[in-house]
Amino acid sequence: AAFASDEAAPKPIDEDSTSSTPNDDDGEEAPVDYESIEFKHFIAHNTNQTCSADAHARPFNNQIRGVNLGGWMVLEPWITPSLFYQFLGGDETNTASDMYHFCQILGPEEGNKQLRRHWETWVTEEIIQELADSGAVNSLRLPVGDFMYKPYGPYVGCTDGALDYVDLVLDWAYSAGLTVLIDIHAMKGSQNGFDNSGQAMGFKWTSALNTEPAGLVTFEHWPIRTAEWMGKFDLESIDYPDINHGNIKHSLEVIEEIVTMYSGHPAILGLQPVNEPWQYTPIEELKKFYWDGYLIIKKYAPYWKYIMHDSFRFTTDIWGGFMEGCPDRALDTHIYQAWKDPSSRTSFYADACRWKHDIAEIEREFGPVIVGEWSLATDNCAMWLNGFNDNLSGFPRLPCKYIPCADPYMGTDQPGTPVDPSKPIQGPYGTGMSGPIFGLCPATRDWLKESSGNPMTGRDWIRAPPEAPKHLDDTDDVMTRLAYKKINAFSGIGHGFYFWNFRTDLYEPSWSYMAALDRGWIPKGNLNDPKITNACRKEDNGEFRCIAKHGQLESSIRSGVKYCLHEEGKNESYVEDLSGKALRKEADKVFNEFWQDRRTMGATCDFGGVATLVELNRTITDDDWVTGDDDEYFGRVIYVGTNVWVMIGTVLVAAIVGGAVGFVVAMNVNKDFNRKVRKSRMFTSFSSNPALRKSLAFDKFDYDDLGDIPEEEPLSKSFSEPLKG
Repeated sequence: AAFASDEAAPKPIDEDSTSSTPNDDDGEEAPVDYESIEFKHFIAHNTNQTCSADAHARPFNNQIRGVNLGGWMVLEPWITPSLFYQFLGGDETNTASDMYHFCQILGPEEGNKQLRRHWETWVTEEIIQELADSGAVNSLRLPVGDFMYKPYGPYVGCTDGALDYVDLVLDWAYSAGLTVLIDIHAMKGSQNGFDNSGQAMGFKWTSALNTEPAGLVTFEHWPIRTAEWMGKFDLESIDYPDINHGNIKHSLEVIEEIVTMYSGHPAILGLQPVNEPWQYTPIEELKKFYWDGYLIIKKYAPYWKYIMHDSFRFTTDIWGGFMEGCPDRALDTHIYQAWKDPSSRTSFYADACRWKHDIAEIEREFGPVIVGEWSLATDNCAMWLNGFNDNLSGFPRLPCKYIPCADPYMGTDQPGTPVDPSKPIQGPYGTGMSGPIFGLCPATRDWLKESSGNPMTGRDWIRAPPEAPKHLDDTDDVMTRLAYKKINAFSGIGHGFYFWNFRTDLYEPSWSYMAALDRGWIPKGNLNDPKITNACRKEDNGEFRCIAKHGQLESSIRSGVKYCLHEEGKNESYVEDLSGKALRKEADKVFNEFWQDRRTMGATCDFGGVATLVELNRTITDDDWVTGDDDEYFGRVIYVGTNVWVMIGTVLVAAIVGGAVGFVVAMNVNKDFNRKVRKSRMFTSFSSNPALRKSLAFDKFDYDDLGDIPEEEPLSKSFSEPLKG
């Protein structure tokens, strides 16, 4: 359990004390570092932000298998759209797209009323217990806002009572045997400009610029996104001319408030001082903030873990050697595939497994790595994933599926719910489109069974409908394999993970851990199942070839080949003279050699989207058949469409057989038809075959008897004569 005590308090080495200390090895005196602070289990050195004399009092030996409780204390419209439907059709004066403006528009009284209803229902004791009972979760990452501990602006009054619910979750987690990582998700001024920071910074209403159609309410965010936690960002120079030390001081005070408040709670695993500071954050300022926060944590809670986000810069150049020798710290990185270009299932599998290299490298040069956020999403279709009624330019990359918008999880008293099924997509409108349409909400696409070829090279995913027909839906299969490979990669090398998110308002199992458990994508119980521990075996062993995809532009293939040759310092001029099969053959050779040489360093088989992986020792054709590496563990055959010649032959046979059966039936039940057939010339060829005559209802007779067949009786007079009168 984490706790604070007098014994744990740091002890600065006094400048007035002796100027040297004995060296344990040879008895000679070593110089004293006056900038050092002695803690209970180690010594921290301010001059170079490192530590020494670590006693390893609480080694990081246990893997984290966790989920995020996202969307609870820090609102995100895409996670809980039921809270934000009330702003559809709004304008500059009454629209909220994040938590900051949620409180600002609704005011403290109404805002707090709606938030309390949300806090009461989004996370419950039953949910915490269900996660624990799954056997697949041992920790929770709890995103909180700095405004909960030091309120400011519109948050004052609006978030009253939030800490009471945090206390409940900590107690529930402890009772269920789960630990909790407190993650400061929202910072004053916004650390990344995303709505998940509390305030989507870089936002401008553009309605006045619209002339057609009249009255259109629009805004702009993504092209002008900014982040002002560290200061005023210059969009032209792409840097921070000045640092806002007031905001940083505020954040450090929040850290101290949190650690003094919870240092004695046995459920706490540790603290994450800031979530996702964007890639333009001044790195030295960020490291200084991390160091200062670490010293605060170790002053009050000597056994807490301290987990720092990589600022979207997961490289040893940035983090190698940082805080070397300091106990209980780890680096957090977030790994998503939802923003990747569409590709085959095998490409997503390989990408998941390749992260093992990057994680291993950081573990070696820095220390423990936690994948603090990941999901199973392979597209960007989840409604409002890129902001309320907004989207990134060019997203989503493929058409999305639409499902009925969910009923409000907090009850029907919530304003704006349910979604009006009579209305098309409503404003205000951002850079891109995403929102309810006639009561339907955009959702993640299905995966289709490959029918035109091997799933490693098949292209059905490009032209597949967003919602697969039931008999062609391969989503469960693809998601299960992808989950196994990701769990293998993130926990097999690193120190564990937290899935984002524990649940979603709309039905999005690729973003909802609980729904993924229900679908069987993520197994309950032991995550060390051989299907997981062996999931990346083929990728790890390089049992694939990297070849050019079929149907690609030759200019694009040439560019990919030139890139490889250029990186290797080889002559690339000859590539311009290649075309057709010669170009493809050369591309297969160059792509594969380049990828094989670098795959253990994290290289991907992509090269501008023109390359793909195929399994070794398989003949790949356009009419290929099985699941490739998928069938090793699950033995499932991919659906193959019927061959066109087989279809034509089947239709012809059916027509012949059907005609013959119809003829026989008609000869037996229709006397008029029978009589006319007897009179036909065709009849003479059958007259000498007793078996055939019997089956077609022909009596035995001579040809001359045809003249004796009586003519058809006329209709009765009452029907044959015209009516009179």
